[in-house]
Amino acid sequence: MYHVFFKRLFDIIGSLILLPFVLLEIIILAPFIWLTDKGPVFYNATRAGKNYKPYKMFKLRSMYVNSPDLKNPDGSTYNSDDDPRVTPIGKIMRKTSLDEFPQFLNILLGDMSFVGPRPKLWKEGKQLSEMDENHQKSYNVKPGVTGYAQAYFRNSITQDEKFKWDAYYADNVTMWMDIKILIQTVWSVIARKNINTEQSYKK
Repeated sequence: MYHVFFKRLFDIIGSLILLPFVLLEIIILAPFIWLTDKGPVFYNATRAGKNYKPYKMFKLRSMYVNSPDLKNPDGSTYNSDDDPRVTPIGKIMRKTSLDEFPQFLNILLGDMSFVGPRPKLWKEGKQLSEMDENHQKSYNVKPGVTGYAQAYFRNSITQDEKFKWDAYYADNVTMWMDIKILIQTVWSVIARKNINTEQSYKK
């Protein structure tokens, strides 16, 4: 009952409460982002939603225009304190996760939830039936602004490990789990834990 009705209800109420703060953040940061290289304020990437349906994810742009798309060997996005693609204001936004705040608009629209697997890239022509079990399970729920893997490991684990924890979350969604993930996320952001992919998670 929670993930069918109450989870969406909480998403709507929460995103409406946060909407004024998101708009204020955009008003304050937009000039700094634009003045860096006269580029767009938002980075609207196509991401895979529930059941692998594509949607446009809102995010404040933290990189210079036309930056190359660098990937780690496992296919995950490259992150580093010394990444030359990231703008000065982008470094601040990434360390504080301010670049992610516009995703609360995606929550209000119903594309995302506060808690769920972090949005993955959508590839045209790719089908759920072609994916392994963990990948398929991870798309049984809406992607989230934060999630189990994001809260506890952030960028310190591989893409496959993230899918494993995303599948675990999809199989065990409860209100209590969502609350714990939200609390852990706040702590991870404050402590700046596991921001970069230069770190590796060990059991």
